[in-house]
Amino acid sequence: MSRRTLSMSTPRAAVRHRAGAVLLALAAALSLAGCDRQRSAESAAPASASMPAPPMGYGGAMKAQRASAPQAEIAASQSDEARGGSGETALQRFLAVRQDLNVEVPAEQLADAWGKVRDLCGTLKCELLSSSLLRETPQQPGNALLEMRVEPADVDKLLGGLAGVANVVSHTTTSEDKTSEVIDVEARIKNRTEFRDSLRVMLRDTVTKRTMADLLAIQRTLSDTQAELDAIATQRKVLAQQTSKQHIQIQFTPKRALVSGSDGYSPMAHALRNAGDVLAESVGALITFVAAALPWLLLVVLPVGWLVRVLWRRRRAKVA
Repeated sequence: MSRRTLSMSTPRAAVRHRAGAVLLALAAALSLAGCDRQRSAESAAPASASMPAPPMGYGGAMKAQRASAPQAEIAASQSDEARGGSGETALQRFLAVRQDLNVEVPAEQLADAWGKVRDLCGTLKCELLSSSLLRETPQQPGNALLEMRVEPADVDKLLGGLAGVANVVSHTTTSEDKTSEVIDVEARIKNRTEFRDSLRVMLRDTVTKRTMADLLAIQRTLSDTQAELDAIATQRKVLAQQTSKQHIQIQFTPKRALVSGSDGYSPMAHALRNAGDVLAESVGALITFVAAALPWLLLVVLPVGWLVRVLWRRRRAKVA
């Protein structure tokens, strides 16, 4: 009875085993098909879509780093440009501006125009550097000069007052960038000040034991540093004067009337007017020639004449 039961249960177990194998094969096929569809969908997705998280490990980290490197470089360049742009806008420029003007005024009004502009400088934020006046004489024309430093806010007032008394012939404006010099001087002042303060702290320090030679060396270094700091501060003041005010130079010249040479020109009248000058030049040239030739006459002509006279007398004596 037991044998029959065992023989009947064996085919049923084989059938069940075969059914399980078929089911496993179907499940594997379905999973493979799903993976294929997922891969095809990922390959068809646009490049701008978000990428899946890379697998953990060295290879996945390298892939993620290579994928994010271009974006990181772009972001870094944009941040550098932003910092550079903000630095340029925040940087203060120091310019030394110079203006040279040449003006004309009537000869009889030259001194008055020069005095009015000089007095106008005294009413503004203006520093007069130099002034000169040469009045007209029969031998030379007159001229005047003003050199000053003016605050930028008062430059237009000064030029407006100048235009009311004189005619501007030429106006030249030049500027020199002193930004690098100012930054360098300010940095040196800061460094030297900190070094001087540290030396003073060392002198006031009573805890640390120092010899007399050390104290003298510190005092000597402090003195040299203070002298250097004073020189740099003076240089900074000079740069401040050059950059905070504009250097203006005004040259005054008398106005001359231009007369055409073809209107009312007569050759005979011109020759008569110049006859006296020509005669005087000729007489002067003759006097110069006589004065130059007289020594040669005494040294050459007179001895030669005396020799010729002696030879002539001997010849007459032989003939006689």
